[in-house]
Amino acid sequence: MPPVGHLDPRFIALMNEVQTLLRYAWQTDNPMTIPMSGTGSAAMEATLANAVEPGDVVLVGVNGYFGHRLVDMAGRYGADVRKLMKPWGQVFTLDELREGLETHRPAVLALVHAETSTGARQPLEGVAELCRDFNCLLLVDTVTSLGGVPLFIDEWGIDLAYSCSQKGLSCPPGISPFTMGARALEKLNQRRTQVANWYLDVSMLSKYWGDERTYHHTAPINMNYALREALRLVAEEGLTACWERHQTNAELLWEGLADLGLECHVEQEFRLPTLTTVRIPDGVDGKAVTRKLLDDYNMEIGGGLGELAGKVWRIGLMGYNSRRENVEQVLSALKEVLGDSK
Repeated sequence: MPPVGHLDPRFIALMNEVQTLLRYAWQTDNPMTIPMSGTGSAAMEATLANAVEPGDVVLVGVNGYFGHRLVDMAGRYGADVRKLMKPWGQVFTLDELREGLETHRPAVLALVHAETSTGARQPLEGVAELCRDFNCLLLVDTVTSLGGVPLFIDEWGIDLAYSCSQKGLSCPPGISPFTMGARALEKLNQRRTQVANWYLDVSMLSKYWGDERTYHHTAPINMNYALREALRLVAEEGLTACWERHQTNAELLWEGLADLGLECHVEQEFRLPTLTTVRIPDGVDGKAVTRKLLDDYNMEIGGGLGELAGKVWRIGLMGYNSRRENVEQVLSALKEVLGDSK
């Protein structure tokens, strides 16, 4: 079917639906909750482009690959970037975050809720209260948690968040959820300098996604239709049921991996139900295993990134892919492939 135009009344109605559904998925009432035109890294950059001015101190919790990406992006917008470091696979405690805030006094604290490289879930309860004590914004990466892990933007006091379309939402990549709360909007409106990224400037995008409907750029029409359908499926299942399905299937996977003698990299208390990192046993060629799974079983699991390269496999159970039959298939295939590798 031919796509409609980006200012067509039918598309404007769809824009409203997408925003409403995104607010439900994120559990927020933020008016500025929109899909950015681009993959998850575009929404990631949008949070920093709009919230950071040259010279702002930005404190980033780095415990995996995407913490480092936040550091890189913030630096490109002139931030005075400081880092809190933890070993890959561990998470930050409230005491560690408080100490970091006391030491660095940042304008923004950036944390990764669901670290895709390690499979660790950063607890966020109580973090916003700390940020308010130190008058800084809380920015959160929810790329691997939206739609699959309990997440409450308003209740947890998150000021800025971003995600992607292709993981927990089971939509093709190419469009990325973004939300900005009142405190972050206030900082945007009080900027001394222009937002350095024209394409991602929320002060202009808000006129297209708000009441004015003023042209900014040509929105990816078909991707917005796809995102609406993905979000409708989440709403139809119900968020709580969706979260429970992901947790149930993850626990089934963890039990099966233990039965195979395989160890997970992250403590169970902090494991993501959407992504599991599995330690590659000594003497096993991790790349050979993933290659055989793909060639013989049409099954793709990821390798480790950064510090975990060659040390772990990454098994995703996200969105539609989080099903019992998929867990059983991957465990069966791993058992056969690992048996052949001995």
